[in-house]
Amino acid sequence: MSPETPIYTVYVLHSGKFDRIYIGYTSNLIARYHSHNSLSKKGWTRHYRPWRVVYCEYYGSQKKAMTREKALKGGQGRLFIKKMLREME
Repeated sequence: MSPETPIYTVYVLHSGKFDRIYIGYTSNLIARYHSHNSLSKKGWTRHYRPWRVVYCEYYGSQKKAMTREKALKGGQGRLFIKKMLREME
């Protein structure tokens, strides 16, 4: 990857207060995290604040990030995330 290649982050947020997870991807994790936790006035994630980032993976293409996000949102991906969260406790 060259310095000009965008990096896409697939991320998992966890709301400990409500025991909810959110899976997404972005090219700017810091701005997106800030949006989830304080900027957004509408949307699903605003109801379950505060969020913390519990998992990230990095990709050089948007297509690969979208594919992985979709996989994590499936049954096996959610099992992987729930197991990871149990191990973090």
